[in-house]
Amino acid sequence: MTYVVTESCIKCKYTDCVDVCPVDCFREGPNFLVIDPDECIDCTLCVAECPVEAIYAEDDVAEDQRRFIALNAELSKIWEPIIEKKDALPDADEWASVTDKLDHLER
Repeated sequence: MTYVVTESCIKCKYTDCVDVCPVDCFREGPNFLVIDPDECIDCTLCVAECPVEAIYAEDDVAEDQRRFIALNAELSKIWEPIIEKKDALPDADEWASVTDKLDHLER
């Protein structure tokens, strides 16, 4: 089982999760993070660190968020690793409670 970053991360990109990852499995896009399922060791450390509760165990991903399992796998192959915490996006707090953000995902 791997962990998956879901829609809540889009346009926020808080990176608290990156700071605690022991295997550097996060990949960074312009306004979203993903987890490389081939690198994730299922340690759960990142889940509690996410301020928008965007990270779930693959088996616990809500039905309306299941497309993010494949999206994490796809984008992790083309995005670069992020290995240290960075500032969140400038308007992250404004986007934190917004839903239905998939149209805003930048590749």
